[in-house]
Amino acid sequence: MIPPPTRAVIAIVIALLCLQGRAQGQQHETDNVVRFFQWKVSQDSDDFFNYDRLGVAYIQKARETGDITYYNLAAKALEKSLNLESSHPEAAPATKHLATVYFAEHRFREALALAQKAADLNPRDVTSFALIGDARSEMGEYEAAWAAYTRLQNPLDAQSAASGVEYLEESRESAESLLIGDAKDAIDHMQQAVAISIESDMAKESIAWSQFTLGENYFQLGDLANAKAAYSDALQTYPGYHRALAGLAKLASAEGDLGDAIKLYKQAINVIPLPSYAAALGDVYAKAGRPAEAKQQYDLVEYINRLNVFNQAVYNRELSVFYADHDIHLRQALELARKEFEIRHDIYTWDALAWALYKNSQPGQAAVAIKEALRLGTKDPLLFFHAGMIYERLGDSQRAGDYLARAIALNPQFHLFYADIARTTLQGLPSGSLTVAGHRIIDARP
Repeated sequence: MIPPPTRAVIAIVIALLCLQGRAQGQQHETDNVVRFFQWKVSQDSDDFFNYDRLGVAYIQKARETGDITYYNLAAKALEKSLNLESSHPEAAPATKHLATVYFAEHRFREALALAQKAADLNPRDVTSFALIGDARSEMGEYEAAWAAYTRLQNPLDAQSAASGVEYLEESRESAESLLIGDAKDAIDHMQQAVAISIESDMAKESIAWSQFTLGENYFQLGDLANAKAAYSDALQTYPGYHRALAGLAKLASAEGDLGDAIKLYKQAINVIPLPSYAAALGDVYAKAGRPAEAKQQYDLVEYINRLNVFNQAVYNRELSVFYADHDIHLRQALELARKEFEIRHDIYTWDALAWALYKNSQPGQAAVAIKEALRLGTKDPLLFFHAGMIYERLGDSQRAGDYLARAIALNPQFHLFYADIARTTLQGLPSGSLTVAGHRIIDARP
């Protein structure tokens, strides 16, 4: 049984929520849009269009703040719009936007059904196919996802082009390329998506998200210099952007600047206390030899995950990996991974399941799961690391050496702890097994 939060953890949560509240209180352009459409619907309660626009503003506010309250408000506004108009082409936008809310809540099948309905209501607007593909991808239905994304390539009218279909096409092409291991193509498409987001004057948070995603792609491929530039661009576009702060913190960790990493993770948590940020900050404290502060952050991870029903539904996979990574509540780690698997069959849920099985001393089943996680040819050092450790446990030194060496070669500092474990494990394997693509590995050090 997991113990209740300590007073120190409760104090941290209260402080973080206060800081988050102040961040939300700052005036942004989105606040003005929300107020405008709140006024509009108060003047005409039968105008379905204004309820849709109010819902869109709430979705944007949720993206900016990480506050799930805005998704709830968005759903209510969009449901009101659809109560007023649901059967004609004019209902397609609200239907698509409600699908966006469901997707954010990890209700992927419901999101898929609504996105498909939006596409059926207005076949000339192809933008719903981005969300259809996203939902299919999360459910592990990759061929169907790629097919949906191809529908973005040929918009049928100016309405689709004006609604950002070119941006959707480039960003989804990038995601697909990254998953199938075509790193250069993924970077090229994401660079185009960033350029389009700037040229088309998208919302600042949306531009920053694109720049941050480009940074994530660079980091996954070990290009730390370009990752830093992309994260910094995101922070300049949208000052205080929590994702960019966390990205820069991860980079500082990789470069050995633990003090800067601590500062940046704290700043990200002050904007929105996501479990992944608290876990990462705890790891940096542990690496810095500050175990008490590390434990405080680790306790906070569990507490945040249990603050509300939304967190429990959305962060199952993250909590499973956190438990497995830190060798705590291992049985629950496996239960959470399996629970996530009920709604998600993408490669990263397979990976979480594989890692939880490995940590629960079931390497045979873990090998089956990791094979599914690797089936697209994704070049992710953490996937390679997990595979290497699973095969090492099974006594398959050749495969273990191959995957561990791939992880290090792709990004020598892919993880604060696991990069070193990969090197140590690799050096402890029988010398004849240390080959990658037929080439002898002489030295696993960076």
